[in-house]
Amino acid sequence: MSHKYENKQAALLAKVQGKTGKISDKTHEEHLKLYTGYVNKSNSILEELEKLGTPDPADPKVANQIQSVIRNWKIDLTFALGGLKNHELYFNILGGDGKPSGKFAELVDRDFGSFENYKKDLKATGIAARGWAWTGLDHDTGKLFNYIGDAQNTYPIWGVTPVLGLDVYEHAYYADFYTARAGYIDEFLQFVDYTAVNALLPKS
Repeated sequence: MSHKYENKQAALLAKVQGKTGKISDKTHEEHLKLYTGYVNKSNSILEELEKLGTPDPADPKVANQIQSVIRNWKIDLTFALGGLKNHELYFNILGGDGKPSGKFAELVDRDFGSFENYKKDLKATGIAARGWAWTGLDHDTGKLFNYIGDAQNTYPIWGVTPVLGLDVYEHAYYADFYTARAGYIDEFLQFVDYTAVNALLPKS
């Protein structure tokens, strides 16, 4: 298969185990089972697309905007692959001491005025979201912004590099915090790995 995504579940779990306070290892273990599902489904959809070979755009069963093979598979791929990439981002930037550093800290001070302002904006974004909040760097403006997402594949912005992902689906916190999403976000912010965040910033 020309496209195949690796399942990084073991490495992602090892990075966060025992390093996220009240966000329990059991929650991470269960959470990463969902991630594995996204990896498997992404690879499965890509296999199906590969089996099609070169699609015939003149065949309405293959390609039309109401319902067709290409439409079905490629829309489902955005959800599965979004789930894969969002979760890799989430787990990669956890397991730290929550203290901003390096270029990211400089950008936060410049674009939000202070780290406290940044945390308030990200928390508000996470509370307003139905699934995800991301901090991303816009390549046109060069500035950080906190973006909102309601699902794995909603509201992506072209030309933005996501450097921090906050999962606010209930499966990320309910077993530990019940409905207290705000408390979960506060805990999340105490354990962000800003070395990992800095590594995701585009090199200038």
